[in-house]
Amino acid sequence: MKCSEMPYKRIDMDEVKAFFEKLIADSKNAKSGEEQFELHKKYYEFMKDIHTNRILGTFRHDCDTSDEFYTKENDYLDEIMPLISNLENDYSKVLFESPYRDYLESKISKVAFKNMELANKSISEKILPLMQEENALVSRYDKIIASAKIPFDGEEYNLSLLRKFLTSDDRETRKRAWKAYSDYFTSVTDEIDEIFDKLVKNRTKQAKELGYDNFVELGYNRMNRNAYRRAEVENFRKQVKESFVPFVCEIQEMRRKQIGVDALKYYDNEVYYVNGNPAPTGTPEEILKSGQEMYRELSPETAEFFDFMTENELFDVLGRKTKKQGGYMDFLPKYKAPIIFANFNGTSGDVDVITHECGHAFQGYVTRDDEIKEHNDLTMETAEIHSMSMEYFTYQWMDKFFGDRADEYRKMHFMDAITFVPYGCMVDEFQHIIYDKPELTPAERKAVWADLEKQYRPWLDYEDNEFFVTGGWWQKQGHIFWDPFYYIDYVLASVVAMEFKVWMDNDFKDAWNHYLQLCKLSVKDFYENELKEVGLESPFADGTIKGLVDELKKKL
Repeated sequence: MKCSEMPYKRIDMDEVKAFFEKLIADSKNAKSGEEQFELHKKYYEFMKDIHTNRILGTFRHDCDTSDEFYTKENDYLDEIMPLISNLENDYSKVLFESPYRDYLESKISKVAFKNMELANKSISEKILPLMQEENALVSRYDKIIASAKIPFDGEEYNLSLLRKFLTSDDRETRKRAWKAYSDYFTSVTDEIDEIFDKLVKNRTKQAKELGYDNFVELGYNRMNRNAYRRAEVENFRKQVKESFVPFVCEIQEMRRKQIGVDALKYYDNEVYYVNGNPAPTGTPEEILKSGQEMYRELSPETAEFFDFMTENELFDVLGRKTKKQGGYMDFLPKYKAPIIFANFNGTSGDVDVITHECGHAFQGYVTRDDEIKEHNDLTMETAEIHSMSMEYFTYQWMDKFFGDRADEYRKMHFMDAITFVPYGCMVDEFQHIIYDKPELTPAERKAVWADLEKQYRPWLDYEDNEFFVTGGWWQKQGHIFWDPFYYIDYVLASVVAMEFKVWMDNDFKDAWNHYLQLCKLSVKDFYENELKEVGLESPFADGTIKGLVDELKKKL
C-alpha cells in the first residue's frame, strides 16, 4: 500500500487501557509458558496498530508542521505516549516476574528481558506528568527550528535550505550565510536556553523521583544500555582524544590546503575543495532513480528492498519551508514497511539519505517477517552500524550521483566521517557534564561547550562570531534535546563501520556477507557478542581505536 493511502486513526486511550487490563490479568493467570507466549502474541498484534498510527501521525506532522490537523495529533501523541509506555511497562513486569521466565526467554531472548529490567527502572505513574511536559518542551524546540525564516540575498530560507550556501565555493558567500545562520540562533537563543533549562530540570526531577542521583543513569536505562555503561563510554572517549583528535588535526591541514586558504575559519567548516563540495548532478527524482539502479546492482536483497520502497512511495525527501528539519527512518509494523523522511537541499547530503537512511530501512526490511517484536528493538549503537556501513558499501556507485567528481565525493565523505568522531564524543561529554551539574546556568552551559571545543576541535576558529565563540553551537544539535545520550551511538557505530570499510577494501563480498549477517541478527544477542560473531572488534577494547586509526591513515 502506498504511504499516502495508509489510513490514520487517532489512538483511543480507553481502548488501550482496556486491552492492557485484560492482557495483564490473563497473563498473570496463564497456566504455562506456552499459554503466556500466545497471549504475548496478542500484544504484538495490538501494538502494531498503535505504533503504526503513532508513526503516521508524527510523520505527517513532520512533513508539514503548519498542518493544523496533524499539529493537534502530534500534541495529542506527546500527551498519550508516556501513558502507553507506562501501560507497556506494567505488562512487561508481569513477563519479567513470570514463573515461566525460562520458556519466555527462549522465545523472546535474554536481551529482551534485560531491556525489561531497564524499562522497569525508567518509568512510573508518578512521573507521567513530567514526561508529558518533557515531550511538549521538545516539540516546542522543534517548532523553533522548523519555523526559521532566514533572509539571505533577497530570498527567505529555512535552516535546511540555507545549507547549500553554508558550503558554497565562494568564501564570502559562506561567511555571509553562516552569519545569517548564527543571527537566527542569536534571535532565539534565550528561548532555546529557557527550553533546555526546563528540560534539564525536568529530567533531573524524573530521575530523583525514581531514586537516582541525577539523570545520567536514567538516561542510560532509557537508551537500553544493556551491555555497557558509563565507564566503557568514558574509556572510549579517552581513546578518541588520544588517537582520533591528532589524526583529525592532520586531516584539517589537508583540507586547508585543498580549499586554498591561509587559515581555516568556522565558515570553512565542511568545505573540502576550492571549487566547492561535490553536489549530486540530478534532480531529486533522478537521485532516487539512481538509488534504485545502485541497489539493484548491489545485491538481490537490496534490489527487492528498494523496489518495495519506491513502489509504495515510502520516501518523503523534498525540502519544504514548513517541514521539520533533519532526516530519519521509521518502520510501520502493520504494513511491514520502512519509511524515510529527509530534506533534500541540493548538497551531497541528499545522497547520504539514499545510503544512510536506506541502511536503516534495509535492516528493517530484511527482518520484517520476524514475529518476535523484541528482536527488532534495536539499540542505537547497533542500528547506526547498518546505516553508516551502507554509506561505505555504496562507494563504488557514487559516479551515478556525482559523475566525474565521484572520487572527490568519496574522499570528502571519508574525511568528514573521521572528523565526526571527536565531535560526536564532544556532544556526549557535554551531556554528561550538564546532567551531572543540572544547577548550571545557561551561560555556564555554553562555557562548558566552548571549553570542550578546545579539547575536541582545536583547529576551529570562530573569529568574531559571538554566538559561536561563547559556546552556542550545541543549540543546533537536535539530539541533545530529543534523545539524551543518543549521540555517542553514532560515534560507536561510525568506528565499527570504518572496520567494515577496511574489510571491504580487502574483500568486498566477504565484508558484505558479514554485514548482511549482522542485519539479520538484529538484536538476538548483546552488542559485543554480535560484533564478535560477525568478525568485528569492540570499540571499547583497549587498542581498537589506535589500531583503526593506523589503518585509516594508510588510506589517506
